[in-house]
Amino acid sequence: MYITAAVLSVLLALVSLAAGAPKVLLKGDVPAQLQAHMGLSPTLVRFIGAAETAAAGGLIVGLFWQPLGIAAALGFTAMMIGAIGFHAKAGDYSDPKTRGGSMAPSS
Repeated sequence: MYITAAVLSVLLALVSLAAGAPKVLLKGDVPAQLQAHMGLSPTLVRFIGAAETAAAGGLIVGLFWQPLGIAAALGFTAMMIGAIGFHAKAGDYSDPKTRGGSMAPSS
């Protein structure tokens, strides 16, 4: 069980780091889209990126110190719930062109 949890923690940390680093640096399409489409300030985009990067670090260190891993997982979960709320508010889930593969097609 520990091996499965460790592998999944590392994979989630890598994805979180890959998503957070461009936001911290304000490089690439995603930070620009968050600023233009969702109306987020550059400071908030950087904060989100820093939180994703910190979650990645917390998940890795949490493999060795469990309380930090639990805190990182809870914080990451709260951040993702907030992201769902922001995207719903922006209408990303109602328009088939903007929701991508996040939801099944609706008729």
